[in-house]
Amino acid sequence: MTEITHSTIQPLISAFLQELANRYWTPLYHYVKDNPQLIKTMPGFLIHHQKIIVYVGRTHIAIEYNNSELLEELPSGYKMEVQYFDYSVKECNLFEMIIGFDYDSTVDFTFALPAFSEDLLFPTNRGYDKLRELGWNFSAQNSIMGFNTPTPVVAEGSFTRIVNGMFFDADDSGLRTRRIKWIDFFPITFDGTSEDKDIIGFSLDGIEEVVESDAHYCYPLPYDYKYKQLPKINNFIEKWGNIETSEPEITSFLSDPEYEFILSMKFGAISIHSELTCEWQSENRPDIRPDFFVVQPNGFADIVEFKLPIIDKTFVVGKDNRETFSSWLNSYISQTRVYSTYFDDPNNRKWFEDKYGFKVFKPRRWIVVGRRYDFDSDVWREIMSDYQSLEILTFDDLIDGTVAQFYK
Repeated sequence: MTEITHSTIQPLISAFLQELANRYWTPLYHYVKDNPQLIKTMPGFLIHHQKIIVYVGRTHIAIEYNNSELLEELPSGYKMEVQYFDYSVKECNLFEMIIGFDYDSTVDFTFALPAFSEDLLFPTNRGYDKLRELGWNFSAQNSIMGFNTPTPVVAEGSFTRIVNGMFFDADDSGLRTRRIKWIDFFPITFDGTSEDKDIIGFSLDGIEEVVESDAHYCYPLPYDYKYKQLPKINNFIEKWGNIETSEPEITSFLSDPEYEFILSMKFGAISIHSELTCEWQSENRPDIRPDFFVVQPNGFADIVEFKLPIIDKTFVVGKDNRETFSSWLNSYISQTRVYSTYFDDPNNRKWFEDKYGFKVFKPRRWIVVGRRYDFDSDVWREIMSDYQSLEILTFDDLIDGTVAQFYK
């Protein structure tokens, strides 16, 4: 047991990391170096520490790893960013402080986390209700799920490890998500009886014994395509399920090659291109930049434009057979009409094809906006019949249409 007496927490962090390096990180590195077949299978963040986070409570000191799960090669240099949080100054549940929200179970007891937990999925009741509302696919997760879960706690005096844990909550801003790739809790002793100082001791006893097993451990990443992609759809739902997420954040998320399959599967596209600048060749007009071009197997592309899923406005106005889309939605439609006008000009089409290598002519325009419950299906379809080459898709439709491809 190493004891630290000091006016700040920093010396404790430094001593803890130094001992962890001597007794765990360095032996682990050399073991993998001597067994190079393990490089691409072991948890990469245990050796490549670009950033780690240390949390100090009154019963445990915890270290969270945030780098990539996989390695291609052993790192040649060593540079580590350390962020730390000191929760020892007050009585609190260290686990709840780390994940950032309180549990709201209806049962009146605490839940002691096992010494080792893999693939935990623990939503609060608020989080569970929001996940269900958003259509989150629970069957996509190979996990240990807990519902109406009592407040999880880390057992005093015990080492605890969580691998690939997912935790959810919800508030007025929407879904809140906390994923933990890997976190180790080491027991500490805490003496706060003195008025002018705290004495904290930590123990890494037994950490050397897991070096070899950790080197041989394969992080729980899905291998089958279906179960590899479906959790990514859940990631997308988590992104747009938060009201604070902006349109650029949504489109940036989908333009990531890791998530492009969501659009390609829904729209049957062979390739996806985001935010290509379109310069007018025959008129002096501002450039346009549609969110996405989805290229069909025939070589021609359609256009997909994203708006927000949560909009506090009326989608349809009027009554008694005079229903129409509201002015704000019509402004989005007018925006996509400009895209069609651009590609009506053969000079624009030639310039675009020469620059980007695919054709666009009379494109179908898709606007992804709102939730399914925002539209009365009969009225919506009746209004949509007045628009040519335009489709309005809700975020629910986008998700359902993509997931359905896995079950054909």
